[in-house]
Amino acid sequence: MTTVVPTSEEDPVISVVRFMAEMSWADAGAEIAEPQVNRLCVEAQECMIEGRWLDLASLMLTSADLIFSKASEKDLECIFTIICNLVKKPESLDQVHEMAELISTKIIQQPNDKPALRLKILFNLYNLLENPYSRFFVYLKSLNLASHGKVTEHILPSIKKMDNFLKEWNLGVKDQRELFLAISNILKDNKGSAKDSFMFLTKYLETFSSEDASNMNEAKEEAARAIIDFVRSPDMFKCDLLDMPAIAQLEKDAKYAPVYQLLKIFLTQRLDAFLDFEAANSELLKSYGLVHDDCISKMRLMSLVDLGLNESSQIPYSVIREALQIDDTEVESWVVKAITAKLLDCKIDQMNQVVIVSRCTERVFGVHQWQELRTKLMTWRGNIAGVISTVQANKITEDNTQAMQGLAIR
Repeated sequence: MTTVVPTSEEDPVISVVRFMAEMSWADAGAEIAEPQVNRLCVEAQECMIEGRWLDLASLMLTSADLIFSKASEKDLECIFTIICNLVKKPESLDQVHEMAELISTKIIQQPNDKPALRLKILFNLYNLLENPYSRFFVYLKSLNLASHGKVTEHILPSIKKMDNFLKEWNLGVKDQRELFLAISNILKDNKGSAKDSFMFLTKYLETFSSEDASNMNEAKEEAARAIIDFVRSPDMFKCDLLDMPAIAQLEKDAKYAPVYQLLKIFLTQRLDAFLDFEAANSELLKSYGLVHDDCISKMRLMSLVDLGLNESSQIPYSVIREALQIDDTEVESWVVKAITAKLLDCKIDQMNQVVIVSRCTERVFGVHQWQELRTKLMTWRGNIAGVISTVQANKITEDNTQAMQGLAIR
């Protein structure tokens, strides 16, 4: 197997151009091949002398594309290392970005042909770039390639560093949307990444504001998907979706209004409301792949949380039984499930048939919840100030008493 290794004083770029040209014209015969090879080498030399680095990259990418399917991965890696290093040549950042765009776009055109190698080439290109936006552009192309080439396992480790990347790239809203949605779509199909997919999907939806009505229409499908993902998840019991303009627009949408209603039921109502909804929209739930038993189980836990938030701190078994529509014998097991899911902190008083709640998870955390938290913090602050004042007063009294005792002894 031939490997591209410069063995003379010839420039590595010209060596690679010659190697690719010879492989491309190998079946044409020496009489036809030799002039073509020489022509390409001369053209490459002219580009180098004149500083036409974009034209040189284009020439080399065209040749590389012709031999990609028949060259070894070792040779291709060497070829694209030389091509990618061309981005270090121009002094203008605009020219560098144009070259990065050209190279990355060409690499992802056939994602099913050696996708892991193509992704490795893009990572190499990313590391050669200094301009943050050019790096972002190449990373976005990497996400596209990983998804279509079904090699997402190679891109997943980088997603864990996304917070650092975002600080470096300093993206505008439009680019953030494209990035967050691409990541969410990749994670959606990756086993065990449902929560992370939902997180990036909500980040995408959060980029839309009420002042952005002209663009918000494009988010309807993703907004509906976020609702369904939340309802379907067996271990997500709270979210801020209701406060998002991208979600709120569904309330009056002819197609998605029932989906919005479903979200409101799961976040603000109890099991009986869901059962009424299901009776009227059973086909809708089936169309989104929502399973009856799973929805009932989650809604029972949500209803139990709602009881803890809105009833007194002591909830009778009979109230739980009625709200969850279960038998007396099932009450304690559902309370235990809520405790296990960290939705409740409570004690079960079997003697008096009550559940004593000390803490409940909020299903939503909007303006009202922030106001309540502020009130509690202010109360806590006042209590602490009172304790400090009492301690200081007692200390002054104690110091005065000790001083008087000292005088008496003298």
